[in-house]
Amino acid sequence: MSVWHSFSWSSRLGAYARLIRLNRPIGIEVLLWPTLWAVWLASNLRPSWHQVIIFTLGAVLMRSAGCAINDFADRKVDGLVKRTADRPLANGEISAKEALAVFFVLVMLSATLLFFLPLRVSLWACGALFLATLYPFMKRWTYLPQFVLGAAFSWAIPMAYVAAGRAPDLTCWLLYLANLCWTVAYDTQYAMTDRADDLKAGIKSTAILFGRYDLMLIGLLQAIFLVLLSISVSKSGHGGLLFAIAPISIGLFAWQYWHSRDRKPAHTFAAFLHNRWIGRSIMAMLVIGGLRLT
Repeated sequence: MSVWHSFSWSSRLGAYARLIRLNRPIGIEVLLWPTLWAVWLASNLRPSWHQVIIFTLGAVLMRSAGCAINDFADRKVDGLVKRTADRPLANGEISAKEALAVFFVLVMLSATLLFFLPLRVSLWACGALFLATLYPFMKRWTYLPQFVLGAAFSWAIPMAYVAAGRAPDLTCWLLYLANLCWTVAYDTQYAMTDRADDLKAGIKSTAILFGRYDLMLIGLLQAIFLVLLSISVSKSGHGGLLFAIAPISIGLFAWQYWHSRDRKPAHTFAAFLHNRWIGRSIMAMLVIGGLRLT
């Protein structure tokens, strides 16, 4: 009996949902919030709502596509890592061909969104697709795959500026670099959760590279993130928001350090999940700032 007939439609749809991590929306959040920060800052905190909707849908679809290609790339090693052993591609619920098909369908759906944005955005979208596809395979070649993920997760930032009719300027690239640093920081926390299994499976990560300096370097990356974000927001003409953004972010990062200081996997994973509050709080301040301008 084929794999296709071995499962009911409900279980198969459930496997697809788990393949693209609809059961774990944290990935959508940490991709979406910086994208929307850029949408707000590029439009002087008064964005076009159709662009908000388009970039939100794009974040959901591209994160889902990224999960599908990630599991395809990791299909032979996920079974060796305790946390990922039950992923549907690793346990045989779906095939590699099906995962690739899901990836291509989601990419095509994402591409249709470009029809609702200026043509120039389409050229930038090619970079996003390239980086999102490249990232999963970098874990075999380098201890710095988190930097490739950061580049991919930040690529929507210049796209948002182009969609708003602006050339990506210094404020854009400062925000890009800020988000890249934040992504490396939280994905290192994520990788710390699997570090022991990754060493056995031969998977490379910044968590392994940083070693005993992991928490110190995560803190340094978080500090750089806050400095670059602050400069970007200030140069955008909204420096007053920093009186709320900076102390809230510092407090949240301090909690992450305190909670994960023993480096227990459950605690480093909780610290990773906690980054949703960084994204949410900064987004809330930008929205409030925009409302005050109306």
